[in-house]
Amino acid sequence: MSHSLHVGGLVAVGFDPSGNYMLTVSHTGRGVFEVGTWGRVARDIGLAYPDTGYAMGIGPIEGVCIPITELKHETGKLSWDNPDGTLHFEYESGTISISSREYRTSELE
Repeated sequence: MSHSLHVGGLVAVGFDPSGNYMLTVSHTGRGVFEVGTWGRVARDIGLAYPDTGYAMGIGPIEGVCIPITELKHETGKLSWDNPDGTLHFEYESGTISISSREYRTSELE
């Protein structure tokens, strides 16, 4: 399985405690995507950059303090896994690439 999401200006990303929602933080606000369907279920255009490794959720995760992974500014890239480790994400140039861990055979060699 592989999928792509377009999120321009991404600066940080994280998951709610259940792992059902992914919060994105960008230069144009925050978005929440439902894990699996990858449909965006919430959007807020107000700037709300991460503070001390956390960002506040919106929509279905409103008010939840989400631990986040931040973009490496020196490379412009971001790499992370979902909470249960079954999915891997890579971000570069406005695109989040999502792949299942079972298809990442280079890690098994």
